[in-house]
Amino acid sequence: MKDLLFQTLSKKNRLLILGVGVFLVLVYFIPIWSISISAPQYPEGLGMHIWINQITGATPYDLKNINLLNHYIGMKEIVSESIPELLFMPYVLAYLIFGAFITELYPKVGMAILGIINLIIVGLVGLFDFWRWEYNYGHNLNPDAPIIIEGMAYQPPLLGCKVMLNITACSYPSYGGMILAFSLVLLVYILWDEKRRKKSNVVSTS
Repeated sequence: MKDLLFQTLSKKNRLLILGVGVFLVLVYFIPIWSISISAPQYPEGLGMHIWINQITGATPYDLKNINLLNHYIGMKEIVSESIPELLFMPYVLAYLIFGAFITELYPKVGMAILGIINLIIVGLVGLFDFWRWEYNYGHNLNPDAPIIIEGMAYQPPLLGCKVMLNITACSYPSYGGMILAFSLVLLVYILWDEKRRKKSNVVSTS
């Protein structure tokens, strides 16, 4: 295992990791997650995009209308500035990109493994934090809201669709989230390829 950690990456795999770094830069410019809402009063539907540093509506007025719906059932207003995670997530992404580019200078398999570990940690922590954010918004309701239904909570789904009263909310990864997942898959492939290459080298020299 120690030999594999310090094994020099093949030229192809070095280019692939460099490509991962370039792909991750795109995450600054596209949403990582999307939530869509359909309700009788909004037959065309409403949408909300979660970016690495902000939350926006799918159209200029969607977030305003979503907050209006939330007001009636006692949910807090969704404002980017009130979510501290959005302040430091750009730096976390910068760390991942920096690691990919540093690998070009220190092209060892151990750097690819470190990238896999970092992406898994960021993904798991990010999903848990997103669930916790949804839970707080859906359960910590204003007791003086215009519409109160005893025992009702409005937590959106982490993944998939959920019906709440006459509202259907759907939550899925957007293009940025897909890039993060693809980057992890690509790094796992690189690790597999390097293991295979090491094994074939051992066989050829024996």
